[in-house]
Amino acid sequence: MRLVLLRHGRTAANEARLYCGATDVVLSEAGRAQLLLRRESVRYPEIDGLLRVTSGMLRADETLRILFGAEPELRLPGLQEMNFGRFEMHSYEQLKEDADYQRWIMDASGEVSTPGGESKRDFQRRVNAAFDGLRRDALVVCHGGVIAARMEKLFPQENKNLYQWQPDSGLGYVLEERGGVWSYTTIGEE
Repeated sequence: MRLVLLRHGRTAANEARLYCGATDVVLSEAGRAQLLLRRESVRYPEIDGLLRVTSGMLRADETLRILFGAEPELRLPGLQEMNFGRFEMHSYEQLKEDADYQRWIMDASGEVSTPGGESKRDFQRRVNAAFDGLRRDALVVCHGGVIAARMEKLFPQENKNLYQWQPDSGLGYVLEERGGVWSYTTIGEE
């Protein structure tokens, strides 16, 4: 099995360093421009024969169109970014004094949910269930947290955290499974 995982382009929320998961936003002008540059400078894998999948969110669909001139064949809501609940569209600076926020960011178990949102564990279960249901070679344009959740599950021996696995906008990984063993290469590293 072969999966190409790409993170969507930048949004105004990314640029403002806001928690943006469930909010359906479009790419920023700078994000679109960056993707156009990446389309010319990054060696993306061929997508012929790959099922084109997105999370169904505007920023993912738009990234697919810009990078590959294609529309999604399948939209999987299970691959949407984490729902940050009440923290959605707020920054660390806005939330740092909030007791619920402190409890959430300090939680090592992954079981503490954001008020009105998801816990890290619930998010990981949802994302990995969606990926496990994908039974064919695919190009998946989704979100940084989604990609990190999958990489953490498939490559625990690397001891990388969420932020170490998150690719930059428009970049990602090519995953290949042979005989039950997964390997990966990074898209954007030359």
